[in-house]
Amino acid sequence: MTDLPLNIQSTSVSTISFACLTEARIAAGDRFAALLALPLGEQIRLLSVTSCFGGFNVIECDLETAEPTYPSFDAATPMANWYARRIFDLYGLAPSDAATLDPLIARRPCQGLHQSPEKTGLTPKFAESSRPSVIGEGVFKIPLGPVRSGVFESIEFVVETPGEEILHVEPRPFYKHRGVDAAFFGKSAEDGALIAERVEGIAGVAHAIAYCQAVEKLADVEIHMQAELVRVVHAELERIANHLESVIRHCEASAQAVAYARLSLHKESVMRLRSNICGHRFSRGVIAPGGVTTPLLLPPAEVAKKVAEIEKSIDRDMTLLMRTPSFLDRLRGTGVVTPLQARLFGALGPLGRGSGLTEDGRISHTYGAYKHLGFLPTADAQDGDAMSRQMIRIDEIANSFHLLRQALDDLNNMEHPSQNWKVELEVKDGMSLGWAEAPQGEVLYAVAIEKGRIKSLAQRSASFHNLALFSTAFPKDITTDFAFIEASFGISVAGASS
Repeated sequence: MTDLPLNIQSTSVSTISFACLTEARIAAGDRFAALLALPLGEQIRLLSVTSCFGGFNVIECDLETAEPTYPSFDAATPMANWYARRIFDLYGLAPSDAATLDPLIARRPCQGLHQSPEKTGLTPKFAESSRPSVIGEGVFKIPLGPVRSGVFESIEFVVETPGEEILHVEPRPFYKHRGVDAAFFGKSAEDGALIAERVEGIAGVAHAIAYCQAVEKLADVEIHMQAELVRVVHAELERIANHLESVIRHCEASAQAVAYARLSLHKESVMRLRSNICGHRFSRGVIAPGGVTTPLLLPPAEVAKKVAEIEKSIDRDMTLLMRTPSFLDRLRGTGVVTPLQARLFGALGPLGRGSGLTEDGRISHTYGAYKHLGFLPTADAQDGDAMSRQMIRIDEIANSFHLLRQALDDLNNMEHPSQNWKVELEVKDGMSLGWAEAPQGEVLYAVAIEKGRIKSLAQRSASFHNLALFSTAFPKDITTDFAFIEASFGISVAGASS
């Protein structure tokens, strides 16, 4: 057994037992969370992470680079192949029964990060030569992207259609791949936080919190409540901005010009408030191992007053928008992800909660100051369409304001000695898992430290995980529905392809 925190149960097994034990955890009711690879010198450590209420189960398996294969568990979850493609792109490590693996986050499998793909004996099927998924008279492909009108991240969607109905969509996020995991190697624990918040810029606070919690577990410290509350303030403002962006894109796609302008103004107010309390619109440089680098630059009471004004404005305009029939008609029944699909894929964040799943890492795997804050009742969404996902986001915006009021009130009533913002850490060698609930859903960080430096790291954003469900969300949709489905997923391409 690896020495990890009590809410993380970790088991080291042989290669043969790796898939069997993972399948057993999923059969017992765990949600499949991730398959991660940590290169450790002459070995690659595979981590199969499953989630149960209140904690994670981690199954570890060390593979020699001379035999870079492992037994697959595709039968247990459709997500297994999705993660296998990413690991193969990065390290040339593939399941023993794989015949081909389509490129996912790298256009060509990477040669220099750890293990050359040619040594696995696989023949990768490159993206530009892949066969069509749908064959029939009149079916053709529309390559949408990677460059599109408006401000969009670089991603290509290959849409297969006979003319109007969308039969299949293949996402190709590799245009945004930056080799982020490798960028952590050899960095200090402190510098790692600066990289983490840039993995997925719009969710940088959540990534930094997840990374820092992994490091703080290795240092065996708890940070002060004042710092935890400041983290909550930044995390919830980040959540509000992200959820507003999803609704704004729905307004743009449905030509709701007034709502688009009004909600864009409110998002800008949130971003300016973030800048005013820390000096950066995306709260960069605030979250650090041991706490935060700076308290709020404005008095908590003043921040609370501004938050109340923004909340009132958002509520007024959101209420008017959700009474607009021509807007609601574009969301109802569009991009349905059924509850069964959501459970099979382990959908995260608003995507999962819009299909009847209830898991929210702030509650089910509670951390930081969230342990001491109260949550409003959550919306009951079962339909799995774009409307359900939007209702979840509107509900979460209200919950974020509720959490902000509590956090700011607590900060206002506390004394703030300067030493309580950041604890000096003595990080021990070892491996740990950190997590946080980003606006898109659960973020995971597996961090291995040696001699005070990051020996290896593997991160998984909710955007990467949820992108696997994108192709399932077109059971009866047409090309004009595409913009609504993409906006309702709220995926960050940078996070999906990092």
